[in-house]
Amino acid sequence: MTAPRNFVADHVQAIPRSGIRDFFEIVQSMSDVISLGIGEPDFVTPWHIREAAIFSLERGRTGYTSNLGLPRLRRSISRYVQKHYHVHYEPMTEVLVTVGVSEAMDMCLRAVLNPGDEVIFHEPCYVSYSPSIALAHGKAVSITTKVEHQFKLRAEDIRAVLTPRSKVLILNFPTNPTGGVMTREDLEPIAALVKEHDLLVITDEIYSELNYTGHHVSIASLPGMRERTIFLHGFSKAFAMTGFRIGYACAPVALTEAMMRIHQYAIMCATTMSQEAAYEAIERGEHEMVEMREQYRMRRNFLVASFKDMGLPCFEPQGAFYLFVPIASTGLNCREFAVRLLEEEKVAVVPGNAFGPSGEGFVRCSYATAFDQLEIAVERIARFVKKLKTV
Repeated sequence: MTAPRNFVADHVQAIPRSGIRDFFEIVQSMSDVISLGIGEPDFVTPWHIREAAIFSLERGRTGYTSNLGLPRLRRSISRYVQKHYHVHYEPMTEVLVTVGVSEAMDMCLRAVLNPGDEVIFHEPCYVSYSPSIALAHGKAVSITTKVEHQFKLRAEDIRAVLTPRSKVLILNFPTNPTGGVMTREDLEPIAALVKEHDLLVITDEIYSELNYTGHHVSIASLPGMRERTIFLHGFSKAFAMTGFRIGYACAPVALTEAMMRIHQYAIMCATTMSQEAAYEAIERGEHEMVEMREQYRMRRNFLVASFKDMGLPCFEPQGAFYLFVPIASTGLNCREFAVRLLEEEKVAVVPGNAFGPSGEGFVRCSYATAFDQLEIAVERIARFVKKLKTV
């Protein structure tokens, strides 16, 4: 009897496993590790938000919602986006509630790409962008952002990679893993280029509330950009609701309809209880979000100063909750540094090349970790770096 053939699709076989998840398989096998790795708030979801989910169960709200999501949640999202990002979306036709921003990104790429269409994105970046493009049969085209430019994306770098097959530009500011942000002045030449070359923008603004400059600007709000932008956002980071898995996509009617067709067959609707919790968060949770942001700011300042004292000065992130620390001066590559730090000092950080080849020479440290744990981690990292420099 012959063995069955390989049934796995070629494009799926070509997708690498997540560098973050592979590394944290090692972490899980160890005890007493302080993790500065996973990008998840250490704050528990505020009680009133959890209570909304519990109350929805007690009231028996366990059925399907509309494919697009609860109408009252969509109305709240529309008001929130108008208030904070200065773009209006019709709640009944231009807002789609999704299972996290990851589903939203996958869904909108599948909705707009034909095989071979090129998608431009900036690196270092969130690990799922390139695989998501491949799964949608697109071609990923990366642009390296650099610390000397504060990890901003520049219009001239986009222009240099444009071809007749260019169709989509993905933006993620504030950025995971660098904490880079973009101002209106940074975005305006990119918007002009997008309009000149008739591109679609997918803007992932999941970290936008965690902006320490106080001046977040969405490219969707710039003149002529609403009709060629899909705005993605969610509740995981700012509201500490990672496990609820609620995100949303806002876009013109034709794009929302296309995404909904995929969503209704693949997912049906986001979990009802999670949507109830999201409604509570967006209506009454902003003050807690601000308090969490100020805690992150304090932790960021502590880590930036601590790494400078170690002789590893790094870019001060203006958003999100990550520090992208340059470690090339230690003589180790990023994976060697991360593995040895884990084995010798029991501190987990993420090798920078998990976020693309341009991340080599860096490690990502999340400061979504309790301050007392950060203090211990810094002591251990400092001891490790000192040992490397005396060898």
